[in-house]
Amino acid sequence: MSDRSSMLAQPMRPPSAGRAAACFAFFLLGAVVGAAGALVQPGWFPGGLILALAGEAGLVLGAARVTRGRAGAVAAAAGWMLAVILLTASRPEGDFLFAAGGGSYVFLLGGIGVAVMCATIAPGRQPDGDPVRLGK
Repeated sequence: MSDRSSMLAQPMRPPSAGRAAACFAFFLLGAVVGAAGALVQPGWFPGGLILALAGEAGLVLGAARVTRGRAGAVAAAAGWMLAVILLTASRPEGDFLFAAGGGSYVFLLGGIGVAVMCATIAPGRQPDGDPVRLGK
């Protein structure tokens, strides 16, 4: 067996401290982008909605690029979803951030769809080596 095929059969190693710190930073950045999008999307409808969803897509794809895998994309998307879901809850005083309009629902459902699509098309991690097919 060649050296390359034995590398593929090794058990998974835990993520490095730098990679875990980057994923945590992207989680926090996703929460900030979700909160900012919640404030921008009703203010400049429909431009704010497009801006908020484009910002989320850029963050998720950028996180995947930086971490060279889907872990960063999932962390950013999870932070976005957590922030948006927490902001949808009404307070005991009756205050709420999201109105019951179509734009808010498009932001919520469209944002989840954008996060899933961007995390799915993010490049997966490849073993180090030549940029040719693995079976060659």
